[in-house]
Amino acid sequence: MADGNTPAPETKRQRGGRTQRRDERSKGSAIHRPYIVRGIPTYDILSEESLIRIEQTADRILAEIGIELREDHEAMRLYKHAGAEVTEQTAGVWRVKFEPGMVREILKTAPAVFTQHARNPANSVQIGGNNVVFAPSYGSPFVMDLDRGRRYGTIEDFQNFVKLSQASPWLHHSGGTVCEPTDVPVNKRHLDMVYAHIRYSDRAYLGSITAPERAEDSVELSRILFGADFVDQNCVVMGNFNTTSPLVLDGVTAAGIRAYAAANQGSIHLPFLLGGAVAPLTTAGMVAQGLAESMSSCALAQLVRPGAPTILAAFFSSMSLRTGSPTFGTPEPAIGSLVMGQLARRLNMPLRCAGNFSTSKLPDGQAMQQSMMSMMSAVQGGANYVLHSAGFLDGLLSMSYEKHVMDTDMCGALHAYLDGMAVDDDALAFEALNELGPGQHLFSTQHTLRHYETAYWDSQLDDNQPWETWDEQGGIDSAKRANARWKKTLAEYEAPPLDEGIDEALKDFIARRKGAVQDMWY
Repeated sequence: MADGNTPAPETKRQRGGRTQRRDERSKGSAIHRPYIVRGIPTYDILSEESLIRIEQTADRILAEIGIELREDHEAMRLYKHAGAEVTEQTAGVWRVKFEPGMVREILKTAPAVFTQHARNPANSVQIGGNNVVFAPSYGSPFVMDLDRGRRYGTIEDFQNFVKLSQASPWLHHSGGTVCEPTDVPVNKRHLDMVYAHIRYSDRAYLGSITAPERAEDSVELSRILFGADFVDQNCVVMGNFNTTSPLVLDGVTAAGIRAYAAANQGSIHLPFLLGGAVAPLTTAGMVAQGLAESMSSCALAQLVRPGAPTILAAFFSSMSLRTGSPTFGTPEPAIGSLVMGQLARRLNMPLRCAGNFSTSKLPDGQAMQQSMMSMMSAVQGGANYVLHSAGFLDGLLSMSYEKHVMDTDMCGALHAYLDGMAVDDDALAFEALNELGPGQHLFSTQHTLRHYETAYWDSQLDDNQPWETWDEQGGIDSAKRANARWKKTLAEYEAPPLDEGIDEALKDFIARRKGAVQDMWY
């Protein structure tokens, strides 16, 4: 028998019922939340004077150094027609310079807030303003789990991560290349990836950007799903584009940006800056360069189709100066993300930055410490679209099943954090204290009974039991709990319904496109 200070051990049946109720509460609290509407202010760390200095430096970079544009005559023509100074360096390579203020003027047509529609309208997301959208990690060639270790990703892994993201109430977006399916030819895997997002998720998704024709295929698959007329007037797919830092916009990227913008679809414009390698190692210098690169890339989308959905973006990374290795989840890039939030708001544009970054090789304490440092900079800084919200490990080289679960659990906590605090008569809870008076616990008060199931965010993963109970149950750590959770989630997963006619049309398009070209493996 338990004494007055030690809780009685729970039976297996009690534990199972408690877990089930907790899961139901967690899922239920997110049913009507396709994205987060921020309830707390952003954290603005720089003064007006400092922000102006960064903006002036970005303008100076664009005016005096410029960007190098490679192998896209149409992009060159658009920049030149808008008033940029264009000088051919060699055949097919131009230096493009912009007078101070010119790029900002072009970007005035970019929408401050836009909707990306999902095939389930209840899951459409609004990007920009006070809205926050979490999406899983992107681009890893490897996957890993505790059972099989690190290995090249396959299309089955890709589908699994789409399913895990769809099953989580704490993600809002299906993402894009959640891992590279290396068992599918390079020139055809984009078709299978976009189809996996459409078939196994009813949330918004990203398309392919690795070649102009793959971008076009992504848009065409979306037209089959939504209808051509709807797509022409609404954003249903986005592309995530990287400039080649420092200060280069290659032809494949520029043509992909033009393809998405011409179709009125969204584009994210992301310099991947490694301090000390492709960017200055000082945070202010890195931010100025990132702002210049992203703005000039965003401007191309607006020159193609003014008003096309466009997201300013930044990916800041530090470096171990002893080894030359990239480092993620460190404080200086986090500060840079906070500043990018201020700069994006001054441009009145949506922002993508930061995420659950880590260089750890395992889903361990280092992984979560680094992830929290980076992720908090996104939510505090005002990021509107947070790619890499779940699964990022090994410096983005690996997508981890366990860390995907651990990260989505953290995203659940961030929902509650971003909600802020209500201050009304019910929240101030005078009645809870008044009902029984001084010296009495509040477990049985009407206020407690009314709110006990919803008052606090309840982790699906944490173990908050007494040490003795935890030890008695096997002393399982968080990574092992996450391992069991992703397996359970996949075993219970059910794909959202998809119209059979649309499904057949998608499969037919994919079969025809694959049949038209030979396999390429590199």
